[in-house]
Amino acid sequence: MKQLLKSTLRRFGYDLVPYVPVSKTTSALASVPDLSEAQQRIILAAKPFTMTSVERMATLINAVTYLSQNGIAGDIAECGVWRGGSMMTVALTLMALGDLSRSLYLFDTFEGMSSPTDDDRSLDGVSADLQLDRDPQGSGIWCYASLDEVRANILSTGYPEQKIHLLKGKVEDTIPRNMPSQLSLLRLDTDWYESTKHELIHLYPILTEKGILIIDDYGHWQGAKKAVDDYFAELDSNIYLHRIDYTGRILVKPSR
Repeated sequence: MKQLLKSTLRRFGYDLVPYVPVSKTTSALASVPDLSEAQQRIILAAKPFTMTSVERMATLINAVTYLSQNGIAGDIAECGVWRGGSMMTVALTLMALGDLSRSLYLFDTFEGMSSPTDDDRSLDGVSADLQLDRDPQGSGIWCYASLDEVRANILSTGYPEQKIHLLKGKVEDTIPRNMPSQLSLLRLDTDWYESTKHELIHLYPILTEKGILIIDDYGHWQGAKKAVDDYFAELDSNIYLHRIDYTGRILVKPSR
């Protein structure tokens, strides 16, 4: 049967070959053809450990490269890390650049999502409470990963262990008690209004001028968007949030 099918196809100029499945990540790399092979390898290595898009990962690589190449001082912090894929992207990029001077701060409960409030709804208006209730714990929306798992993932990059700090607990409890004195990059991915606002209040002031702020869920979770909008309105700061994809946003902290 196979030979008959092949001979029939060849009469029309076609051939029958084995199907080799292409991973979603490999396929998605087509959206960032400007990245070097080394940068694409970083994405392939870290993508299994993050739910963020390839576009957001590429932006993170470019942001870290910008900071390192321009000598912008400061450590790097992420609030809401899930399995550590975004910080793995940071670590692998820094290593590729030969920049091992920066400490990496990973803030998370390491027990899944904290409780949302009435402000926390998805883009289509569905409450976060409802979504958490109808999804089993352990599914993606709960963002559960243990501290030991995340530590193993980030250490697998080879970044110096003494430069890696995992802070367990709600950010409202761990910040500002445990935080660096200066940041060059701040990535926020805790989704909810209360946690995002708390992070901005305490961490944005220590983000150096020309440093980078990335908000992962500005477009998807209404609470995260409201927290960012409220904070900068209260600060009376004229900022420009650049759109990475439908949900991710990035800004360069302006000089005073």
